[in-house]
Amino acid sequence: MSNFQYENRKLLIVSMHHKECVIAPLFEKHLGVQCFTIDNLNTDLLGTFSGEIERESDALAAAKRKCLMGMEMANCDLAVANEGSFGPHPSLFFVPADDELMLFYDKRNQLEITARELSTNTNFNGAEIKTKNELFDFATLVKFPSHALILKKGEFNYTEMVKGIKTMDQLEQTVDLFISKFGSVWIETDMRAMHNPTRMSVIEIATKKLIEKVNSLCPNCKSPGFGITKFIDGLPCNLCSFPTKSVLSSLSECSLCHYVNENKFPLNKTFEDPMYCDRCNP
Repeated sequence: MSNFQYENRKLLIVSMHHKECVIAPLFEKHLGVQCFTIDNLNTDLLGTFSGEIERESDALAAAKRKCLMGMEMANCDLAVANEGSFGPHPSLFFVPADDELMLFYDKRNQLEITARELSTNTNFNGAEIKTKNELFDFATLVKFPSHALILKKGEFNYTEMVKGIKTMDQLEQTVDLFISKFGSVWIETDMRAMHNPTRMSVIEIATKKLIEKVNSLCPNCKSPGFGITKFIDGLPCNLCSFPTKSVLSSLSECSLCHYVNENKFPLNKTFEDPMYCDRCNP
């Protein structure tokens, strides 16, 4: 059910990488807003995936700055922004991950609602190559040409760089040029959303999570954005009843009135298997 508080309000999608392609249809369908973008907002000033401009703040702060910049330029009071981060998965070692944060900023009601999707569904990768065989192997691995590539003089050298490579002719010609000049070339995935369909699919999942949270109202004050803010460990072991590190309950809190609701056994488990117990299986 839509949250009719936002029916027909204009929603700015702060993006220069065509994220509105997946974000706008979902928000218009499930929230009743009228989505729009602006052309002259350069969000790359806050950081680039290719590294020449480093992001100086965390993902949430960067997304908030995007919203504030966009709302000021567009003279509106409702915006949504996305910020992606790429690197090793926090718990699955050596597995790359895409961490997409979404922020819904309602300036009129002083509401900031966030959602996050952490996914191993990513082609994020980079390598130094010196031969055509290495080039073809890497290109196949990272789903080229449906996913674009970036070429650099070196991994952390931004003096010569070509982004958005999507054809084999351009790729081979540019690689030949770099190798003839420097002896090798650094090749990496272009993680900008419009050049990376896999990332765009993760952004779509994060957007659905965000809309679900916006449509979740606080039981106390009826404010949007009521959702889980914390998980509490302590699910008892099925053998010895000792508290384990598994989830016992979840806490949901309203960002406006700070009403808190605890939900016991959110994963529909009342006991944990002894194999996950530090006492039974130390």
